[in-house]
Amino acid sequence: MFGIVRPCSHRLGEGLKTQWMAHLCGLCLALRGDHGQLARVVTNYDGLIISVLTEAQAARATSWRRTAGPCPLRGMRTASVARGEGARIAAAVSLVLASAKVRDHVVDGDGLLARRPLAAAARKVARSWDRAGARTGADVGFDTAVLLDAVERQVGIEGLAGPGTSLLTITEPTETATAAAFAHTAVIAGRPGNAEPLAEAGRLFGRLAHLLDAVEDKEADAASGAWNPLTATGTGLAEARRLADDALHGIRLALRDAEFTDGKLAHVLLAHELGRSVDRAFGTDVCGHTHEVTAHQGGSFGPPPPPPPGQGGPYGQQGGPYGNSNPYGGGAPGGPGGPGGPSGPGGFGPGGFGGGHGPEQQPPKPGKRGFWAGCAVAIGLCCTCKLCCADSYEGPWSRKKREGCCNNCGDSGCCSCCECCSCCDCGL
Repeated sequence: MFGIVRPCSHRLGEGLKTQWMAHLCGLCLALRGDHGQLARVVTNYDGLIISVLTEAQAARATSWRRTAGPCPLRGMRTASVARGEGARIAAAVSLVLASAKVRDHVVDGDGLLARRPLAAAARKVARSWDRAGARTGADVGFDTAVLLDAVERQVGIEGLAGPGTSLLTITEPTETATAAAFAHTAVIAGRPGNAEPLAEAGRLFGRLAHLLDAVEDKEADAASGAWNPLTATGTGLAEARRLADDALHGIRLALRDAEFTDGKLAHVLLAHELGRSVDRAFGTDVCGHTHEVTAHQGGSFGPPPPPPPGQGGPYGQQGGPYGNSNPYGGGAPGGPGGPGGPSGPGGFGPGGFGGGHGPEQQPPKPGKRGFWAGCAVAIGLCCTCKLCCADSYEGPWSRKKREGCCNNCGDSGCCSCCECCSCCDCGL
């Protein structure tokens, strides 16, 4: 499993945790039902947001749930799981996402995929997932061609990027793909008026996912010589954080313009947990209840202190009705400070850069696993429930330390802050 939104069960509370697991299991079972057991390996946390958004907009009905049989990942217990078009479109998106990830590993020549026979086999698997995603998408009225087109254009855009290229030029294909997927949830749920704001939320979510992936992989990519958008364009972490905060604020504003039957889980995932993902990627520890920042060694990316005389102050918002050139853009409160210290866990692996430790004090970092070796490790993590229940585990591909999604959420004291939305500054 992979994704940037990995909520802690202690923060969700029992009710929202049950809903979240219903969508996670529903996505996994939809993949198995349409494409066989092996397809379950592409289950990811971000894909299930599509299922969450679909159900959040739909009229309440028992047809959105079914009782699934015992599963080792649930301790051989039955459970109520999501079903229907929402789970199936989430499955289609997950397949195409996984296909894009395979192609990315092939292009980078990661591990065993540096060998031509294995690279050719991986491309064949990716094409089969493309076709499978297209079939499922067609069944629910969603044309996955926009996703496949984004994957194809991404390679060309990255090849032309260089110093001075805007990061938003590189993230555009991802933004376009996620905007289409988010907007189609409004069509499935019978809420056509939600298509525009959800498309905007999806566009900014795609931007954020691309940015956080680049931030988290920056050091590893530099060590391995792999292409990274931040390094290629010469973009600093401060600018990347500004764009991430801007996207997060825009998502919150876009959600406010959409109408939901029960949007609590969608709000928690996209307004609260997504913000925590940003903080993890940049090595900060922020409590969603108070918006207070605990600085690590060497500083933080929280609200900056007043600038010394003669130096520029914290960055302001950009132009537009919400502080950006798009209708829901807007800068987030708090600008970037200095880089943080010890790394914190992120969606694809640890975030955090620099800080109080000198290079000689940092332990050597293990190299990435190849695609097939990572798949084998991912299956093992699923079968042993370490993804959910372990305090920490090694990422199957990146080999970076991650926290189990049911692990406690640390000492920030905010475990219950998402039980209500009165603590959110986005006005929902």
